[in-house]
Formats: sequence, structure tokens, C-alpha cells
Amino acid sequence: MGDAETAARAGRGNGAAAGMRVFSPEYYALCAGGGMLAAGATHLAITPLDVLKVNMQVNPMKYSSIFAGLNVLVKEEGPSSLWRGWGGKFFGYGVQGGCKFGLYEYFKKRYSDMLPDSNKSTIYFLSSASAQIIADVGLSPFESVKVRVQTQPMFAKGLIDGFPRVYATEGLSGFYRGLLPLWGRNLPFSMLMFSTFEHTVDFLYQKVIQKRKENCSTIQQLGATCLAGYISGAVGTVVSNPADNIVSSLYNKKAENIIHAVKSIGLRNLFTRSLPIRITLVGPVITMQWFFYDTIKILTGLPTTGGLPRDLEEVNI
Repeated sequence: MGDAETAARAGRGNGAAAGMRVFSPEYYALCAGGGMLAAGATHLAITPLDVLKVNMQVNPMKYSSIFAGLNVLVKEEGPSSLWRGWGGKFFGYGVQGGCKFGLYEYFKKRYSDMLPDSNKSTIYFLSSASAQIIADVGLSPFESVKVRVQTQPMFAKGLIDGFPRVYATEGLSGFYRGLLPLWGRNLPFSMLMFSTFEHTVDFLYQKVIQKRKENCSTIQQLGATCLAGYISGAVGTVVSNPADNIVSSLYNKKAENIIHAVKSIGLRNLFTRSLPIRITLVGPVITMQWFFYDTIKILTGLPTTGGLPRDLEEVNI
């Protein structure tokens, strides 16, 4: 029995929707839906740490460490303060996750077909960058409100009153004030995250598990997904930290532009400020995102993420 036939049989056994084809519009829609649920749920879960992270970036003297910062927030503003901005986290990163994962799968197929002689890294970089550019346009309005709500308690309670407040005071441009540094943070992160994930998964199947993915158990596949997810998240976090600090500074009007933000924060602080808490946040979050995303794929009979489309045969599942 060929590998394509084996994958097709496994897909039917896992209950995939009848007639769905890999790389079909329905496939991309399912990937977008899976990415939306995975990203929205995981970002919602770590809202308290995100509140602390943003405050540490804006006021590092007051929020000097993770435990001290949490203590200050709870003591001064109550436990509910830890959940400020939860709507921006859930809906904003849900939109971003849907675009990021769904469009990554789409662009990976497109670039693989357009550039058949290119190496894998080139395809992964181009696909993730293309998807992230669009995803951040969707995220930016939510992020602009979320950061203000988390650091300025009197600004708004959430998205419902936050959106009109931003529009009334700054117009449409207020929602995209931090789009360029958002791209500066998320583009390198996404490019490294997806590429590292893909290469790590490939290494695990070839050198560690030493079996083809379709011949592995569900536990083995999800184990490879989680390990690759954590590694990819940690790598991306270090590279994207300077831009993350700039985003917080701009949204809170601590700086007028990117150059002013860099000067006020300082070169060393760009790389080190809030880095421990970001690593604490991002590693598990990215791991869980990949876990949920590939679990949804498995439950619907689709192959887990990894490899170029040209390495696979189009199969009816």
C-alpha cells in the first residue's frame, strides 16, 4: 500500500469530512479556524502575564520583576486588574492566528508550486512573512486598544468602549499607530518560528523517531509537534524582543516615533527588558498553539504540519 493510500485510509478512520481535499478551499478554511481557536484560547489563558509584561515595559522601575510586579498589580488595583484587555487577547489574537496559520498553509502551497527549485527555508520564510503581514493588519486595532486598557486603567474597560475612544481621540490612524513595529516584532518572530518548527519536526522524524510521519502514532506525532513548538517559540522570542518593547512604548505614547522609542529605552534594554517574562509566556503559548492546531487536524483526518506540499501527494480524505 502506498504512502498516499495509507494517509487517505488514516484520514477516513479519523473522521475527516467526506470529500475534503488537502489544499482545497475547505482545507484552508479548516486551518484558519483551527489557528483562530488555538491562538485565541492560548492568548486568553495567559492574559495576567501579558498585563504584567506590558506594564514592565512601560514602567520598569515600578514593575521590576515577575513576582514583585504581580504583587503591585493585585495590591493596588485588585485581582481583576490581571484580566484587563482579555477581549483584545482573545479576539485580536484569534483573528491573527486564523490568518497566520491559514494563510501560511496557503502561501506554502503557492510558493512551493511557483518556486519548485527553491530550498525549504526559502519557502518557509516567504510563506510565513506573507501570512504575518496580513495577520498583523487584522491584529493591530485590537492590540492598540488592549495595550491602553492594560496600562491606563481609566482609558476604557475593554474593546466595546475602547474602540470608540481610540477613534474619537486619534481617528483611524490610532488603530495602526504601532503597525510598523508590530511587523518589526512579528515578522522575524513568525519567519523564525515557522521555519524552526518545520526543520525541527523534520529532524525529529528523521533522526530521533526514525519513522515516516504517517507511520507514527498520534502520541508520537503530537509529541514531535509540542517539542518543535517550544523550540520555535523560544528562538522567535529572543529575536522579536526589541520590537515588542517599541510597540508598547508607542501605544502608550511614551515615545513619538520609533527612533525616539529606541533612544528612550536604550539599546541594551531593547533586548533585555521583559525578556524573561516573554520567554515564560511565549514558549508554552506557542507549544499549546501547535498542539491544539495539529490536534484539530488529526481529529478531522488531516496530516499534521510539516514538510512542503510538493513532498506530499494530494489525497482525498
